[in-house]
Amino acid sequence: MSMNLSPDDIDRLAARWLARHSARPRLKIHTDTTDFFRIEYNDVLLLGENPYLIRHNAREGRFGLDDEVKFWVKRAIDLKTGASKIIKLVHYEKFMTRIGNIEFECFRSPKKEARILNLVSAHKNFMHGFSMPDATGNLVRVLEFIPGRPLSTYVESLELDHRSYFHEEFPRILDHFIECVEAIHFLHAHGEKHGDIRRDHILIDREREVYRWIDFDYNYRHRENIFGYDLFGLGNILMFLAGKGDVLLLDLKNRDPQRLSLLAEEDLNIVFHNRVANLKKIYPYIPESLNRVFLHFSKGAQWFYENTRQLLEDLKVARN
Repeated sequence: MSMNLSPDDIDRLAARWLARHSARPRLKIHTDTTDFFRIEYNDVLLLGENPYLIRHNAREGRFGLDDEVKFWVKRAIDLKTGASKIIKLVHYEKFMTRIGNIEFECFRSPKKEARILNLVSAHKNFMHGFSMPDATGNLVRVLEFIPGRPLSTYVESLELDHRSYFHEEFPRILDHFIECVEAIHFLHAHGEKHGDIRRDHILIDREREVYRWIDFDYNYRHRENIFGYDLFGLGNILMFLAGKGDVLLLDLKNRDPQRLSLLAEEDLNIVFHNRVANLKKIYPYIPESLNRVFLHFSKGAQWFYENTRQLLEDLKVARN
């Protein structure tokens, strides 16, 4: 227990967020986060001198898995300041993935995320926070809450046909996305990689009016380009944004079989073979300079981007 905060002190700090009830049980206070399943709603996590009132577990929002609970990620309230926080506890997992003929071993690394939090503490295009060990040495990350929604959710919510979207909304979105790529370039220039670049890991901060990267605790082992996995993630987001969503073969079969007949195997996404990379065959008004960027992420690509600088150069040409 903290030398300066007694259980009664913590109970008083938490009282304003708890139901008023004369028989309310004393709060459970945790200093060891090893078994994160034990840390539940209305418990308190004490990190050093800071108590955090646990509210809910975060949920996975990828590919429609909105009900998949992430028990190691907690929404919480800093009882000293009243600020909302996201608390990430230590959770190790690993898996293999493949891009073309390149295989990557991916795994969670709390130390990597802690390093990057220090590196980007003054960078506007990343989530901010700090890390500290719990009483048993588990490296906990305490993150500022970002008021906003994922970029992917915003794009999918726009009630526009694709042509209108591409000409009216996409240029501004592309400007923000280029800024996000520059942020990843900043990481790479410091020898770090994001490790889990995907569309729902960019949040639109509605207060600061910037796009911000979140969740960089994944790392990966590689035999080829150290930044290759990040680059393919950036390409997938770009094609999603330009297409106002993924352009899927099944959707084309149902709504535009004539366009589908124009496609060849080399026009497909090298990672997700049911998605179209050669978007100009579907939307002819997409500029050739932008479509060439997409083709670097297609099954027919003759060469891939080796670094973010190359990608940025081509994106800026296409934007201009």
